[in-house]
Amino acid sequence: MQYTEIMVRYGELSTKGKNRNDFIGRLNGNVTKALHEYTNLRIHPKRDRMHIVLNGDDADGVIERLRHVFGIQNFSPSIQVERDMDAVKATALAMMQEISQPGMSFKVNTRRSDHKFFLDTNEMNRELGGYLSDELPELEVQMKKPDITFRVEVRQDAIYLTSQVIQGAGGLPVGTAGKGMLMLSGGIDSPVAGYLALKRGVDIEMVHFFSPPYTSDNALNKAKELSAKLVPYVGSIKFIEVPFTEIQEEIKHSVPEGYLMTIQRRMMLRLTDRVREMRNGLAIFNGESVGQVASQTLESMLAINDVSTTPIIRPVATMDKNEIIAVAKDIDTYELSIMPFEDCCTIFAPPAPKTRPRLDKTRFYEKNIDVEALLERSLAGIKVTEIKAGDQFLNQDEEIISELL
Repeated sequence: MQYTEIMVRYGELSTKGKNRNDFIGRLNGNVTKALHEYTNLRIHPKRDRMHIVLNGDDADGVIERLRHVFGIQNFSPSIQVERDMDAVKATALAMMQEISQPGMSFKVNTRRSDHKFFLDTNEMNRELGGYLSDELPELEVQMKKPDITFRVEVRQDAIYLTSQVIQGAGGLPVGTAGKGMLMLSGGIDSPVAGYLALKRGVDIEMVHFFSPPYTSDNALNKAKELSAKLVPYVGSIKFIEVPFTEIQEEIKHSVPEGYLMTIQRRMMLRLTDRVREMRNGLAIFNGESVGQVASQTLESMLAINDVSTTPIIRPVATMDKNEIIAVAKDIDTYELSIMPFEDCCTIFAPPAPKTRPRLDKTRFYEKNIDVEALLERSLAGIKVTEIKAGDQFLNQDEEIISELL
């Protein structure tokens, strides 16, 4: 079928009251960004729904992009038909023949924005439903939970027909909740945390720590590739590389082994907080899950959080590993995350880190390093890049294979 329009229904933003127009405006911007390659279509955001007029652009490609836009509850590709019942019946029959199978059930559901049309909703339902039933006797009419709900929308310019409801990504439009920094490692959890932050309307920027020569270019590129997996949900993502080698070497040299991880994480949090301030962020997100590893006990979190008063949000904090893995597979980050390129969270890891570090001891041992000087030198070396749809970073197959071997 050659669809002419896609009708978008809003999700949670429909409850936003006086702020609703702001949310719709943001969604309009996000949809426009997601569909920027389609130059013929036109987007018309209304208060109750959004209409995307295709003007010949590829419906399948547009549908695939819309699946990833947060703030959309569902959407329906539709066909515009002139306001003539013969034309409506012929098009409806062709659509039903394409999607139905013998034994399926259906019903017709009509909405009218033009109340001057000569048939009201009930009359349209009866006339079109009766026609389809006569022409397709192998189908059953069923009012409750039919296999196919054939929707008719009568407007002043035309009549629009659709037989599909495609589920959207839900959530809130990205950007409606402000900006946050995500502490992105190369593991499974932090990309999932980023996805969940985006779903709640947060515009995230990735903060990734790298420690050459202990971490490889492929470890850095893996983190960029993980960021690229989230780009379809937002359009583009800022990726911030923070050099961490000197800090890790100094901590390794100056701090007792049991507290290496705790003080290393405190330095990461300090750096992320400075980056957040520089880039006007409001909160810090990470992939910590309570009790999953030594640095994610409540005692460890207390000792690490001590260095910042910024809100630290942990979207996966109460999820178990299998739940996190399930989301990672859904968003296609899992296979990347398990590629064994070491990041700076794993190098210099002590065999027996403190699972319940004491805050007073943490502060005492941290006096062995020049915190401010280390922070300043690291911040002077940060690099910010923008990751867009289609960007690839792990494309040197021979080099990757040789490193894995």
